[in-house]
Amino acid sequence: TEDGREFELDHGAVSIASITSCTNTSNPSVMLAAALLARNAVDKGLTSKPWVKTSVAPGSKVVTDYYEKSGLTPYLEKLGFYIVGYGCATCIGNSGPLDAEISEAIQANDLSVTAVLSGNRNFEGRINPDVKMNYLASPPLVIAYALAGSMDFDFDTDSLGKDEAGNDVFLKDIWPNPVEVQQVIDSSIDKDMFARGYEGVFDGDARWKALDTPAGDTFAWDPNSTYVRKPPYFEGMKAQPEPVQDISGARVLLKLGDSVTTDHISPAGSFKSDTPAGQYLLANGVERKDFNSYGSRRGNHEVMIRGTFANIRIKNQLLDGIEGGFTRDFSQADGPQAYVYDAAQNYQAAGTPLVVLAGKEYGSGSSRDWAAKGTALLGVKAVVAESYERIHRSN
Repeated sequence: TEDGREFELDHGAVSIASITSCTNTSNPSVMLAAALLARNAVDKGLTSKPWVKTSVAPGSKVVTDYYEKSGLTPYLEKLGFYIVGYGCATCIGNSGPLDAEISEAIQANDLSVTAVLSGNRNFEGRINPDVKMNYLASPPLVIAYALAGSMDFDFDTDSLGKDEAGNDVFLKDIWPNPVEVQQVIDSSIDKDMFARGYEGVFDGDARWKALDTPAGDTFAWDPNSTYVRKPPYFEGMKAQPEPVQDISGARVLLKLGDSVTTDHISPAGSFKSDTPAGQYLLANGVERKDFNSYGSRRGNHEVMIRGTFANIRIKNQLLDGIEGGFTRDFSQADGPQAYVYDAAQNYQAAGTPLVVLAGKEYGSGSSRDWAAKGTALLGVKAVVAESYERIHRSN
């Protein structure tokens, strides 16, 4: 690594450990249990493994307040669990890149490394492009796995390290007592924290107040914006939908298996510069460091169409052994491999309607409207599956 440390990575290594946003950070008992576990670990001389990217992203600044009041913030930071922001972060794919050397080792050796987070979604490819497997855990266990450094770890029998006396330290030795957790809650949290934290939530800071706000009855579209653009799907839309038309001469854009989630169809996380979405942003003067994520650019249909079926773990059975947003483009001679977006554009230019074939539980997961909109805008006229998730079907 850049700081001169050497270590070996293997399958199952925990590359990301994050206490993150909405699901658990509104529960002070597990948040303070995590901080007390961190304190106990530091007192025993334990450290997070150097290959684990650690972070805390609470949903509320009140968490910071009671961490500070309880005096537990330094222990979290000692293990690398700094507060990186408030709101959606690692759980939506905004962990940021892994260290370059770690990323290169993962790619060069095709390692199946993991992320452990306290969020509520662990779809394939969602957390980080380098991470194949994502595990959901309580905040204290997120800390524990940062100490362990691997999912191939038995907390009952494997030692997390040694204390100053050379004795093995196990998870049971540092797990916080529920009585102490409640005592810290009672001494560190009061209702005034929430009143102070939220009394000005709709006022905004000086930068918010200084924003130029145009007047008018309709939104003033900025043709140069890469975040919010006037979408095409309202053009010519009538009050009543057109009747369903027969589909003839169609081509299969993708042939998919079971349990294809809306995150496979329309991922929300980050993307690389060689993808259709990345190429679009580069062509519009956006630097790689400013790409942000699909989720943050959902107001730009140009990005979202290019991101449809672009999940790095989606498996299109038209191709052998290939993962990612690729298909065969049968509008070209010999049906070469192509990005899904590029092939769809060629089919549209040729006037060829498209269908998607899938197995059971198509569209499961988040009720993501772009999974439906993006599919339609690619020119897909029908999805033929064994079964559909109810909300996605209605979308």
